[in-house]
Amino acid sequence: MRIFCYLASIVIANVVTARFAPLEIGMFIVPMGTFFVGATFIFRDLVQNKYGRKKTYLFILTALLLSGAVSFSLGDTLMIVAASALSFIISETADTEIYTRLKLPMAWRVLYSGIVGGLLDSTVFVIIGLSPLGAGFIPWAAVPAAIIGQIIVKTMMQMIGVFAIIQGQTLREKRLA
Repeated sequence: MRIFCYLASIVIANVVTARFAPLEIGMFIVPMGTFFVGATFIFRDLVQNKYGRKKTYLFILTALLLSGAVSFSLGDTLMIVAASALSFIISETADTEIYTRLKLPMAWRVLYSGIVGGLLDSTVFVIIGLSPLGAGFIPWAAVPAAIIGQIIVKTMMQMIGVFAIIQGQTLREKRLA
């Protein structure tokens, strides 16, 4: 089920981003799929927790190929597909390695690794994919707001994930007591 949730969140993020206009919250620009991208880091951590680091990299590769195929089939330009793939591999690798190396309770590992993954994903995707350097969907002046908006949403998703993990652990402890 964890693998399904991980892969599904990636596909849903692509579909929602392609089908819905970005949210504009004040100066921030947030693609609708950002909410699901934030969840992918949580699901990836859950996959790694169950299957280990080596197998997780196989699931990341599967997710990368699936994401690229879905993105391209939805009509994204080659530049957007490439930017998405690059930001995905960088952010998922960072998330995996940070999650592996932190010697903290699971909830804190999920939070810290997800925040770094989200920061990298947002920065790389906006600069390579959306800015004038890439597809040119947003001007340079809008790049900081686009990056910050995505980071805020992805961090909020990490916090919701941490809350859910802590609640789940608390319920399990109560059942065992």
